[in-house]
Amino acid sequence: MTAPHGFSISRYAPERGTLAKLAARDSVVRRLDWPILLSALALSFIGALLVWSATRGRTELNNGDPYYFLFRHVLNTGIGVALMIGTIWLGHRTLRGAVPVLYGLSIVLILAVLTPLGATINGAHAWIVVGGGFSLQPSEFVKITIILVMAMLLAAKVDAGDQIHPDHRTVAKALTLAALPMGIVMLMPDLGSVMVMAVIVLGVLLASGASNRWVLGLIGAGVGGAVLVTALGMLDEYQINRFAAFANPELDPAGVGYNTNQARIAIGSGGLLGSGLFKGSQTTGQFVPEQQTDFVFTVAGEELGFVGAGLILLLLGVVLWRACRIARETTELYGTVVAAGIIAWFAFQSFENIGMTLGIMPVAGLPLPFVSYGGSSMFAVWVAIGLLQSIRVQRPMTA
Repeated sequence: MTAPHGFSISRYAPERGTLAKLAARDSVVRRLDWPILLSALALSFIGALLVWSATRGRTELNNGDPYYFLFRHVLNTGIGVALMIGTIWLGHRTLRGAVPVLYGLSIVLILAVLTPLGATINGAHAWIVVGGGFSLQPSEFVKITIILVMAMLLAAKVDAGDQIHPDHRTVAKALTLAALPMGIVMLMPDLGSVMVMAVIVLGVLLASGASNRWVLGLIGAGVGGAVLVTALGMLDEYQINRFAAFANPELDPAGVGYNTNQARIAIGSGGLLGSGLFKGSQTTGQFVPEQQTDFVFTVAGEELGFVGAGLILLLLGVVLWRACRIARETTELYGTVVAAGIIAWFAFQSFENIGMTLGIMPVAGLPLPFVSYGGSSMFAVWVAIGLLQSIRVQRPMTA
């Protein structure tokens, strides 16, 4: 059949077929968890506005370009979304076979930090400067590697039907492989990242069905390790000062307690609705250090008020809720353990970041997922979203 002006209607049939495939019940698009995706995108968008507000007047940071950090945050988000799509395309099961390679690459990268290639930023020697104003923090990707390598080991025999729960030997192997990168990161020292990794390990063990003796032993080892690290003087002075300021905020309000005190002033001044975007006196006056990264929540508290800050908490809650649902509905232990590790990571890091701005947690130098400025963190959390989406997409269809 030929339409007027010589155009063939059949030429457009493939387009309708493609749309029909996308709309089909078993299509990848339909099977995606849209609440978690939209919430993560909303958090990144809010983060872009907060980062822009915190940096547009910081000429010593933005080289005179008020849009410098805004552009880079949007670029980081775009790259992160692309990594998420790539992760979904590969699939968590395909990545399961590549875990040994990923683990080895992670070890090489964090070891490189301890060489002359490493750089110190904000007191932590945890970065590799790659040029062009870009830097890489390998410890962010180690979080993913630990989740995948532990899940691979703990779920192997259970998913094969050989065991009901991981045996003691398997758990010991998994903990050993997790301890190696954590020990290297501790040497940097990057205490904040090690704290997150420890919580990830705990979450993975709980989800795997490992014996409670391992969980209790891990908690005891963590407490003992903290005491030992402190006794041996492995912490840098700035890290000790952070804990001292947390224990006693009035200890040195103009020194070690300055960040926390200014953060609380900024959040407290926001009230219900805030002073308005770009209108916060603490933010425009540059009283809060590292406000585009670790202390980005203070911008939300001051300029968007309780409502805006509450919206961020709500969106983070949606991400965690949907991740819990994905973990519960998957039919394989591997998927459950991977999702549980991501949940533990996002939950603890969000609580620690927001808690330190409120003075209820010590300052640990951890970014707020999706919101804080930083390429490595943004890439890692979007890869994690890709893993969650892959677990959901590849689960069996129900009738």
